[in-house]
Amino acid sequence: MPVLVEDRGGIVALLLVSLFFHGTWPALVTLLERRGRLPQHTYLDYSITNLLAAIIMALTLGQAGESTNGTPKFFCQVAQDNWPSVLFAMAGGIALGLANLLLQYAFAFLGLSVTTVIFTCLVAVTGTTMNYFLDGRINRAAILFPGVGCFLIAALLGSVVHASNVKDDKDKLSMSGIVLPQKGTNNCFAVMIVHHPEELENGHGRALSTISQAEVGTAEFIIQVEERRSIKVFGSDKLLGIGLVLLSTVCASICSVASNLATNDQWHTLRNGTPHLVIYTVFFYFSVSCFVLEVCLNVWFLYQPRAGVAASTIEAYTRDWKGRNWALIAGLLSGFGNAFKLMGGQAAGYAASDAVLALPLVSTVWAVVLFGEYRRSSRRTYLLLTAMLSMFAIGLAALIASTGHRKAS
Repeated sequence: MPVLVEDRGGIVALLLVSLFFHGTWPALVTLLERRGRLPQHTYLDYSITNLLAAIIMALTLGQAGESTNGTPKFFCQVAQDNWPSVLFAMAGGIALGLANLLLQYAFAFLGLSVTTVIFTCLVAVTGTTMNYFLDGRINRAAILFPGVGCFLIAALLGSVVHASNVKDDKDKLSMSGIVLPQKGTNNCFAVMIVHHPEELENGHGRALSTISQAEVGTAEFIIQVEERRSIKVFGSDKLLGIGLVLLSTVCASICSVASNLATNDQWHTLRNGTPHLVIYTVFFYFSVSCFVLEVCLNVWFLYQPRAGVAASTIEAYTRDWKGRNWALIAGLLSGFGNAFKLMGGQAAGYAASDAVLALPLVSTVWAVVLFGEYRRSSRRTYLLLTAMLSMFAIGLAALIASTGHRKAS
């Protein structure tokens, strides 16, 4: 029979690995965007290996052992009449594809840390609650819902952290004598000038593009990042980023519930005697629909870009190898992360598998290490950041501790 994880230790290990993968792939995507690689190019590469992960899981773990009436192997299920569950799986894949696409732009507008905080908070409230009832309340509510509450508190702290960090950045820019562009300026760097005391006396300034090797966390470093990145967001309306996160949250919640329905058929859409889809079959159909959507949208975005991103072509994409390795790795991490989350959810309940929503614990570390977020910030910002991460850690422990065991259908 296909490989299924049933012991508590294995479930926890799957969820922790999934947590690390889910917290890391957004950092790689953000890294490439900040280095100037077009998001359309990155996401097309990402889509290929994301599908590859599903194929690998289906042909290995999904084909292991002998088929049984309750748990047939992958190829056996492909030939069965189980289209209601297949359609649920494909709907989940479409929802996830839209969520990831929206998040890619939200990372640029709000930053990696803030985006993941808002996203995980809202998904924890909506998706985890719906999955708890769909799963027949197999998770311990007395532990699960206090954990969800910790996520909410962490999200509120995250918004305060963001506000504090924005204030810190404004203070850095102000003290450095940098003249910021007015909102709505088309060329946001045309008027960005760093004024030094001796230059102010002569009425001249030095263009930011001439500054090199700025220290992380300084005003010059902040502006240099904006100069190089592919999505120009300096002076943009933060409400746009928040709107993108809200839409991605709705899609991610739909994805989680659709995957649950595809695996467990709580609405009894399958014919009597038809076995439920094994998790590897669900993940395969899920990933195929996600791949088709992502490729179609991003090919369109090559020629009709959004958010001020430069236009491109298929030919330019195929010749763009700069950073492709990281985009391909990001797709693998996302794919295997989703697979391990679904495996844990099938065994212990999808509400508990939402422990991977503590991904800001990982992504915030990457944000500090790779992007210099929160470097040279105020003590107040550091204290708030510590409190936010502590609440995520407590919420993660609570969701894992609430794991139950699904009864055989």
